[in-house]
Amino acid sequence: MPSEHSVRLAAGRTAPAPSDITLTGGGVWVVIPCFRVREHILSVIEKIPPWVEGIVCVDDGCPEASADFIEENASDPRVVVIRLPQNQGVGGATMAGYREADRLGARVLVKVDGDDQMDLSYLPQLVIPILLEEADYTKGNRFTSISHLGAMPRIRIFGNAALSFAAKVSTGYWNVFDPTNGFTAIDSLVARRVMEKKVSKRYFFETDILYHLGTLRAVVRDVPIPARYGEEVSNLRIGAIVGPFAFRHLHNFVRRIVGQYFVRDFTVATVELMAGAVALLFGVGYALRWLALREPGQAASAGVVMAAALPVIIGVQLLLQALNFYVLNVPSKPLHPYLRAVQRLART
Repeated sequence: MPSEHSVRLAAGRTAPAPSDITLTGGGVWVVIPCFRVREHILSVIEKIPPWVEGIVCVDDGCPEASADFIEENASDPRVVVIRLPQNQGVGGATMAGYREADRLGARVLVKVDGDDQMDLSYLPQLVIPILLEEADYTKGNRFTSISHLGAMPRIRIFGNAALSFAAKVSTGYWNVFDPTNGFTAIDSLVARRVMEKKVSKRYFFETDILYHLGTLRAVVRDVPIPARYGEEVSNLRIGAIVGPFAFRHLHNFVRRIVGQYFVRDFTVATVELMAGAVALLFGVGYALRWLALREPGQAASAGVVMAAALPVIIGVQLLLQALNFYVLNVPSKPLHPYLRAVQRLART
């Protein structure tokens, strides 16, 4: 793990080598949504390393008046407090923090929860892939090792695994897991484009932002981080969110299929998708029609069986081919170096 860090990225140069990367001066800011975290927020602020340039604490309409509490008790000069007049949810608070940090000159925005469940010693692992121009967005993943799951309740393991698979389908990021993990980092220019979109403001935020990053073709990377649970109580209840999350995943999946296969591009996978769906529906429809019209006790002839089964087999194969294209089409070229190059040219 890196220890003492500084970043010097010359304008116009190619991606820096790992040996050139240090973190001090890298424009890293931390955003902390604050809602009912009064008991832990000062501890979180104290653990933020000195190379982080700024800390934006967002009072999300907190009934504990966390903004006043932080201003009165936090001695760190890097802390900036903003207040939301009404509760916006974790997504709304995070976006407000992104805007403020970006306005103040941040280059990398790290989102940290205020409940002290995140190990801030892993901040370098989140930030460095962005500084190396290898990723636009990084996120924690608690599922990379069995040993990382020792402290996680079993219901959370099952719930997060199910939600992770659903997120792969709806976002197109088949290379990432643990979508509800809120320990994330994003390049500020990419964040600006995400902030232009209608990202969910509540608990679906972390997953919905992946969907919108997918529409931008941004590169997302997982960072192995162990689960950490103490006496603090999380506001997230797996049982209460599975149903709403399933509907939202289905909604995003349909939007993604239409956008990826029919609006932004038209590939052989589009043909496979259409042909496979038609063949499958024809085979199933033909079988159901025959069953509805047959005489009692009448057995299906070989011709009837083939007329129903063959389109189903062909349809499934074509759909699997389209799915294979979908899985392999994960973004691999980071977006933010291009955006920064455009920004530099616009200033000259």
